[in-house]
This record gives sequence, C-alpha cells and structure tokens, in this order.
Amino acid sequence: MSSVETKVVQVRGRGTLTLPARIRERYGLTDGDPITIVDLDGVLVLSPKVGLVPKLAAEIERLRTSAGLSLDDLLDAQAEVRRSGSS
Repeated sequence: MSSVETKVVQVRGRGTLTLPARIRERYGLTDGDPITIVDLDGVLVLSPKVGLVPKLAAEIERLRTSAGLSLDDLLDAQAEVRRSGSS
C-alpha cells in the first residue's frame, strides 16, 4: 500500500506554486513539465501524468453508471458530507 503525503504550498505572484523538491524528485518533474489539474467541486487533484487523469475519470464514470448514480446524486452526497462536517 502506498503512503499518503500531505504538503502545504502557497500561491505566489501570477498564480505560481512551488512543488516541494521531494515531490518533484519522486515524479521526475523538471522545469516546464505539464501537470493536469482537475477541479472536483472544491477538491483540486494534481497529476504529473497527463494520461492518468482521463483514465481515472473514465473509471469513476464507469463505477458511477454501474452503481446507477447520476452526477447530481454524487454532488448531493458531497454537499451532505460537507454540511455534516464529515470528511
């Protein structure tokens, strides 16, 4: 099982972020490498592998439809979690 690592970074001038060296090294990121950002209604997901995000989105969509859930069902559930203070 992989570990989860949390880092706090600041948004600087012109909206730039500095990724910690340890994360850049782990994913082999260098100056100019693209990073995909996905906004999941208030949760930002950064992905150094451009192809991973569409694959993940397709898997989430497959699971959603196989469970018979609409996008509104998911958003309503997320809103309920936020209202209840759970994470």
